[in-house]
Amino acid sequence: MSIRTERVARLLQREIAGLLVTDYAEQLQGMVTVTGTRVTKDLGIVYTYVSVLGDSPALQQASFERLEELQPRIRKSLASRIRHQLKKVPEIRFFLDSTLDQAQRIEDLFEKIRDERSSREHE
Repeated sequence: MSIRTERVARLLQREIAGLLVTDYAEQLQGMVTVTGTRVTKDLGIVYTYVSVLGDSPALQQASFERLEELQPRIRKSLASRIRHQLKKVPEIRFFLDSTLDQAQRIEDLFEKIRDERSSREHE
């Protein structure tokens, strides 16, 4: 990525995250966090990776689907926030980032291994 696309990606991540917290939090069922963004070379598309914290996978999926439904409104709100920094507002594409869930699963496996080892040592 070039320096320009990295700067634009950081700007968009900050602004989209701000919008989700201030304007759209009540419309989303779980807590949505923007974990990363990537912008195409022509700055036409921003790939936005989000993590949805919720009680169940079904709730997380419902919240993510609602986020995708709100995408045109989020883009319009984003346009008003960054109109002086970019000529054209990129199309937003959301992707569910499951790295936190994967990290938790790995941590649970390590904990299970530690427990098994300690139980074997005490035998």
